[in-house]
Amino acid sequence: MRLHGLLSFPLTPFTADDKVDLAVFAAHLEQQIDAGPAGLFVACGTGEFTALSQDEYRDVVATAVRVADGRLPVVAGCGGGPRLAREFATLAAECGADGLLLLPPYLVSSTPAGLVEHIRYVAEATALSVTVYQRANAVLDAAAAVALLDIPTVTGVKDGLGDVDAMLRLVTAVRTSGHPRAEEFGFLNGLPTAELSVQAYEAIGVECYSSAVLCFAADIATAFHRAVRAGDKEAVRTLLAAFYLPFVALRDEAPGYAVSLVKAGARLAGLDMGPVRPPLVDVTPQHEQRLADIIARGRAALAGLEI
Repeated sequence: MRLHGLLSFPLTPFTADDKVDLAVFAAHLEQQIDAGPAGLFVACGTGEFTALSQDEYRDVVATAVRVADGRLPVVAGCGGGPRLAREFATLAAECGADGLLLLPPYLVSSTPAGLVEHIRYVAEATALSVTVYQRANAVLDAAAAVALLDIPTVTGVKDGLGDVDAMLRLVTAVRTSGHPRAEEFGFLNGLPTAELSVQAYEAIGVECYSSAVLCFAADIATAFHRAVRAGDKEAVRTLLAAFYLPFVALRDEAPGYAVSLVKAGARLAGLDMGPVRPPLVDVTPQHEQRLADIIARGRAALAGLEI
């Protein structure tokens, strides 16, 4: 399942009494689908996978499959230790998901070859396609990336490291491997606020990227994507300066804001997504107001562009 285009990573809303709000989640999904992404990645990092129980995870994935109704692929996060990751993978398959995003193994570090065996172990649990999330303690080298081609259901790598040189080595190793699956294997830019790095990643052959901004300002996210694809450098620079760079500066003021700031944005857009779960922290009222100002400036800049 090699995806092309913009990818949606929906939030998971919680109620005041700490339950998953499936009605708000369904409304959020419909808004995401209306924005036209290539796929929905639910219960992943932005969706607070690590904060969900298995029952909550089942509800989230099943709701996404129901709402999507075949209009686009639904990819579910899975992770933790090897046995637990297999259990989540099995649940996702039972719920009708189209694929898995395999998050790094819990705490344990190993060699790239050991990571390949972890991926193989989890992938064997279902027939679902698997995208490997490279970040933190899950780092591939060129040989490991090529070895993934021999695991039939592993279909791509999502990069969250941000090392363009290292990513170039992985892409080149796979594409020149001579393996029958070399050209169909996908590479995704999965950095937080990937819009800042999309041009650098496109230059090494990684065109697909995730957008957290799609969760709360789909008009800005989709316009930026169109500008990138059209090679409209002026529009790209304008939106970077007016919106994305100030947004990232605010995001970097507190660990975990990559999720909680997005939830605040969705709240400003009219959907009460509730709080984040610990250890993440919610944004302060002052930061939420700054976010509102940044969104307004981004839309003002967008209004002056022809994209």
